[in-house]
Amino acid sequence: MKYLAVGLLLTISGLAQQPSTTTAQSATNPTPVQNPAEANAQQARQIVEQSIQALGGQAYLAFTDLDQQGRGYGFSQNAPQGVGVPYERKYRYPDKERYEFLKKHDWIIIHNGDKGYETTFRGTRAEDPKDLASYQRRRLYALDYVLRDWTKAPGTAFFYEGTTLVGPKTVHKISLINAQNQGVTLYIDVKSFLPAKKSYSWRDPESKEMDEEAELYDEYRVEQGISSPHVISREKNGEMTSQRFVHAVTYNARIPDSEFSPPSIDYNKMKK
Repeated sequence: MKYLAVGLLLTISGLAQQPSTTTAQSATNPTPVQNPAEANAQQARQIVEQSIQALGGQAYLAFTDLDQQGRGYGFSQNAPQGVGVPYERKYRYPDKERYEFLKKHDWIIIHNGDKGYETTFRGTRAEDPKDLASYQRRRLYALDYVLRDWTKAPGTAFFYEGTTLVGPKTVHKISLINAQNQGVTLYIDVKSFLPAKKSYSWRDPESKEMDEEAELYDEYRVEQGISSPHVISREKNGEMTSQRFVHAVTYNARIPDSEFSPPSIDYNKMKK
C-alpha cells in the first residue's frame, strides 16, 4: 500500500506539471488583435452605411430621377442678395440635370454628360467653360454620387476622424479617398445619422491655390420614403455663396429624355 500511494502521488504530480491541450494551443495560436487602421475603416464604413439607411436605404439608392421646385438665393460676404429666384430642377442620376429659373422659366441651364448649355431670350449657346468645369466638379462630389458610387467602388478608403460640430449639431467626421486619389469629407449627425455637411478641396488652375467647397443640409423631411433636405447651402472657403429652399420634390418622376436635350444652338448677342 505504501508503494501504491507513492506511485499515485508521482502520477498526479506529473499530470499537474503538463499543460493542457487548450492552454498549449492558446500559447501557440494567440487571439489575433485587429489592426487599428482596419478597425478605423470598419467604423467609418458602418457609420456611412447607417447614414444611407437613414436617408431611405434601398429607396435612396434606387431612385432614378427627381423633380424639385424651390427658391434660390445668391450670397455676397455671407449676406443674401435680392429676393431670391424661383427655380425648378429636373435631375436624372448620375449626370443629367436641367434648371429652369424665373417665374416663366426664361433662363434654362442643361447638363448632359460632359456637355452644358444655356438658354435665355437671346437663344441657346454652349455653357461658359469655367461654369461647366465648376458644375462637373460639383457633380463628381455630389452627395448622392459619393454615397451611391464612391462607397461601392474598388479602392475607396474610409477614415473615421472622430466627432466635431456643424453649427449646433455634433457630427461624425468621415473622409473617403477614391482610387483616383480624390477626397471628400462627410459630416454625419450622431443622432439621426443624416448628412449635415459635405466638403472637398481642389486646386484652382489659375491661382494655384487650394479652395474648399462645402454643402450643408438641413430641415430633412421624408418624401416617398427618402429623407430629403429642404434647405441646401453652399460655401466656398468658409463663406456662403448660395442657398436653396426646396418647396416640393418628386422622386422617380419619369422625366423624358427631351428635357435634357437643348434646343439647337442659335445665340444672338445683339438681341434685346
